[in-house]
Amino acid sequence: MTNRSIDQVFDQYQKSRLCFAQSIADLALRQQNVEPLTKNGILELLRPLLSDPCSQIRQTSAVALGRLVDHDARLAEELINKSFMPLLLQCVYHGNAAAWGIGYIARHSLTLAQACVEAGAVPLLMLCLQEPELTLKQITTSAISDIAKHSVELAQSVVDSGVIPYLTKSLDNTDEKLKRQILTALSSCAKHSTELAEVVVEAEIFPSVLLLLGHPCPMVRRNAAILIRDIVKHSLELTQMVVNTGGIGALMETLNQNIDQDDGAKVPSITALGFISGHSDQLALSVIGCKAIVLLAQILDESKDEVVLTVTAWCLGQIGKHSPEHSQAVAAANIFPRLLDFYTGESVGEDLKYKCKNALKLCLQKCLLVSALEPLLFQAPANILKYTLGQYSKVIF
Repeated sequence: MTNRSIDQVFDQYQKSRLCFAQSIADLALRQQNVEPLTKNGILELLRPLLSDPCSQIRQTSAVALGRLVDHDARLAEELINKSFMPLLLQCVYHGNAAAWGIGYIARHSLTLAQACVEAGAVPLLMLCLQEPELTLKQITTSAISDIAKHSVELAQSVVDSGVIPYLTKSLDNTDEKLKRQILTALSSCAKHSTELAEVVVEAEIFPSVLLLLGHPCPMVRRNAAILIRDIVKHSLELTQMVVNTGGIGALMETLNQNIDQDDGAKVPSITALGFISGHSDQLALSVIGCKAIVLLAQILDESKDEVVLTVTAWCLGQIGKHSPEHSQAVAAANIFPRLLDFYTGESVGEDLKYKCKNALKLCLQKCLLVSALEPLLFQAPANILKYTLGQYSKVIF
């Protein structure tokens, strides 16, 4: 047999391996194919292909594995138990499919994300984040988010790797998909604790994140609002820093621009304003000064979305709870009757009822405005009336 014939045999063998990996990757797109593929021992057939001499075969096999585990958490667990992670991590050096697979494994559960961390995925993902290829940055950022979202310990592992500065640096990238993934990854770290939120803030994300509240892409605006919410919920100090860089005005502008529609940014923006207001009376006055109550009253009157109504009621309670001055600002917008209507409504969900009741309680306990209290004397149920009568007694006596 000539050398040419031998080369043809090996060439055909390589083409067959690649064809097999591509076929499995295509079949793995459909969830109904996962079980029959598993029954035919697909994991063990893909294992040697992850360390194949041909990089295209390695990457295609990693794609196939990623799609399979995306559909089935049990398959992801089996992959971990059968020691596939070292093979996937080796593939990270040679392309983005393995990083994609790591993200799909990690997103299923805390246990699987922990297994990815213990296998050494985070340092490799940080190296990938420094590469210039846009697609690799996107996939890596998504995988980092999928790991960090589960617990404070996993988020701490991500932060300890030094990945935060590389994420924030890439916020300047013009790609919309990368921007929203970075914002999600930062939120996945910041949401867990004050200390982690401080690390994110110290990476100098402001005022850039506030500017992204006005981005043309709805998902970028939404994720920017979520990140702000996940920072201001923690402490007065972090909130004050956000406010000092123009946070209240930026959130109000976002709500004003989207008052007639919900692009996903409305709920986190309102929630962020509630957290800001709840931290101190001065911050609540700043929110009032930006005419937030007028806008929130309009949302109560016009919105049909119960989730939006629920966070709006909660936010109003956080604004009005501090003093008679704060409560009067809420009462002056004729909000008490609207909250009472929701609380007594028959077709209203329990969460909205509870938030309206609590907002009324917080505001009424500080309210000294007789014109706002008087209508409630005849309309409020007993558990609301007691707060109204209590305030009436303060005004009269």
